[in-house]
Amino acid sequence: MNDPSADGSAPGSGYYGRPVLHRPVWKREIPWYLFTGGLAGASSLLAAGGRWTGRAALARSSRRVALGAIVVSPVLLIADLGRPRRFASMLRVVRPTSPMNMGAWLLSAYGPTAGAAAALDTFGTVPALGAAADGVAATLGSLLTAYTAVLLADTAVPVWHEAGRDLPCVFAASAATSAGAAATLLVAPPESGPAERLALAGLVAEQMALRRMERRLGPLAAPYREGSAGRYARAARWLGWAGGLMLAGSGQAGRGRFRPSRRGTLAGAALLLASAVTTRFAVFKAGFQSADDPEATLAAQRARMAV
Repeated sequence: MNDPSADGSAPGSGYYGRPVLHRPVWKREIPWYLFTGGLAGASSLLAAGGRWTGRAALARSSRRVALGAIVVSPVLLIADLGRPRRFASMLRVVRPTSPMNMGAWLLSAYGPTAGAAAALDTFGTVPALGAAADGVAATLGSLLTAYTAVLLADTAVPVWHEAGRDLPCVFAASAATSAGAAATLLVAPPESGPAERLALAGLVAEQMALRRMERRLGPLAAPYREGSAGRYARAARWLGWAGGLMLAGSGQAGRGRFRPSRRGTLAGAALLLASAVTTRFAVFKAGFQSADDPEATLAAQRARMAV
């Protein structure tokens, strides 16, 4: 009888050292899709907050960011699917147990609402309807910030599946960072203050959620320290903290402590946006590395069987 380790693989490292799972089939458009969806949803929340606090410029810019992001988001998804009709076919049924199906419906409901909010604001008509559109877009947007994390966690990929409790928090916090940073780039002081504070709060919450996720994953978190996913994770961390320090030191959020600098504020916001994008790439790449590791898959299965 052949020894399973005769090919040089360690015992327990899978079937003859080969991956147990197939790699995800998603293409390079998907990490951008993960980013734009979160940016759109969080921007609608910021737009609603701007309306309710009387910051018209902040609300207007956030609505436009939300609309731009949600126009791009389905394009990226359809590019990954290959054919537009594949997206349309997901709307033939309502399947609450399928994150992909629910996500398609969420995108289909959120997009027109975000568009209506932006259009009503641009033309200045029917303020009551505009306020209602902002409220609905903010509600749907709050779901949009985290639904893609649920989609990843619904797969069998260990580093995604086992992070089901923490990955939505990571994505929601990162979405808040990106929305705040995008609005900071577009809105002049002093109305940019709330956007800057949102970006900084999102950064801190994201880093805390990432630390907690890696701690709970234990050995399964290895992809975030190795290979391309590790490089993206380190880049996201350094970009985030560098951008956060620049924004806190030169923007409205740090007023009274340092000398305000619009250039420093813009540079900090740009770095935070780059950090949010890079975080999505880190999570995306980590899934591929985790699927390629047979021991990660088997270890996760053994842990579930032991409970």
